[in-house]
Amino acid sequence: MKFSTKEDIEASMEFVFDRCSDYKAFERAAMRRGVDVVRTSGEGPIAKGSIWEVEFEFRGKSRKAAIQITHADNPNSINVYFESGGIEGDCEIELVALSPNRTRMGVEFELKPRTLAARLMLQSMKLARQNLIKRFKTRVADFAEDIEEKAMGRA
Repeated sequence: MKFSTKEDIEASMEFVFDRCSDYKAFERAAMRRGVDVVRTSGEGPIAKGSIWEVEFEFRGKSRKAAIQITHADNPNSINVYFESGGIEGDCEIELVALSPNRTRMGVEFELKPRTLAARLMLQSMKLARQNLIKRFKTRVADFAEDIEEKAMGRA
């Protein structure tokens, strides 16, 4: 199952990349939602090979996931791989400079089943595909708006 969207942001490509690679902010946001996040690849700057272990509640059960940065090309793109149970996925964020202060951010998110149970779960998600696509696009648009506000100094 694949989701993708694009958003134009009134900010420089470098600024957008900095916000997209602000992993500390993503860790804090996840923790506020009750997710346990532990970086297992040590301290220091985040780069290709950085790994996190996360634990969260989903459908009434405790789940674990591993997240790894597979590619980081500053300021052009970031790729993240994750796996949880029988599902694996990739998230790619690609940035294109439209002008010195305008950037197009493309986000592509793909889920792939590795087990029969995961295949059944993704099949049930396909029934709600339009709702999931709408929620995905709304979240990316909200993130883009937040980046714009920070670039303009309002946040």
